[in-house]
Amino acid sequence: MKFAFLTSGMMLAFAAYSSFSVSDAYSKLLAGQLDPFEVAFSGGVFGFLIIPFIRRPSESYLDIFAPQHPGMWVVRAVATFAATAASVEAFMLLPMPEALSLMFLMPLFVTILSVTLLREKVSGWAWLSVILGFVGVLIVLRPGMRALHLGHLCALIAAIANAVGVIAYRLAGNDTPRLSLFGSSLFGPLIGDGALMFAHAHWPHGVRTWMFLFGYGFLAALGQLLMMMATARAPANRVALPQYSQMLWAVAFSYFLFHQPLDSWTCVGIVVVTLSGMLNWIRQHIHYERLALKARHEARLRLRGLHRNETIR
Repeated sequence: MKFAFLTSGMMLAFAAYSSFSVSDAYSKLLAGQLDPFEVAFSGGVFGFLIIPFIRRPSESYLDIFAPQHPGMWVVRAVATFAATAASVEAFMLLPMPEALSLMFLMPLFVTILSVTLLREKVSGWAWLSVILGFVGVLIVLRPGMRALHLGHLCALIAAIANAVGVIAYRLAGNDTPRLSLFGSSLFGPLIGDGALMFAHAHWPHGVRTWMFLFGYGFLAALGQLLMMMATARAPANRVALPQYSQMLWAVAFSYFLFHQPLDSWTCVGIVVVTLSGMLNWIRQHIHYERLALKARHEARLRLRGLHRNETIR
């Protein structure tokens, strides 16, 4: 039963990251047709369709507008706004695997912020993992050997903004209603991208454009719903592993859909970035397995103690 329980969570996580990947591909398909801020704004609009599926029976729709931690709600909203706008621009300007490899620097920034803001202790294995990921990104970008432009900067901003959002989630605590958490991810793009898009926005024309906009916004929100379901069914370290399936989606879309084949050095860098994430997952898996073994051993000792007491009586 335990194995099936964990498998259902991981399958939901795979589905979530697949949804995110297809959503990113839709945003890239809109390159040259709509302003990036307008595309990111649509994510907030179509994301409202998911709210009825996220709300628990005990929650009120007003929880979207009444956060328990207003400061962290605002931080998450701003971080989501920056991440969505920057990631849309990055995917429009860069091949998807290249943009994603930079965004995979998020664990590095989470680790740095965890140490500096949360005063958390980070093991040497965790630092090795993030350093290896940074080396992989350097191989992909090869600064000094190729020109870096706005797309690379936007991908880096998206990684930093997502890391800030993760830290804000931790600081908000586990008692925050799901609607409040989801609301911050909607209103950030709605307000921020909505304000910035007016200078260049125009009404989308054609069924195809509307389909791409809907696909981007709805699938991004669906991915968040699936992630919430996955984290409720499996430990965090199990849910994190399928994230690297996004790179497979990115490579496939880049080659078959956008006709942007990768050079050999980029492929090497992507492998290194992926291995860094796998190393971090293996470290966490071993850590949790040791904790589980320790808990089982202590439970056996307690049972033996009870049996001895009953025998003495």
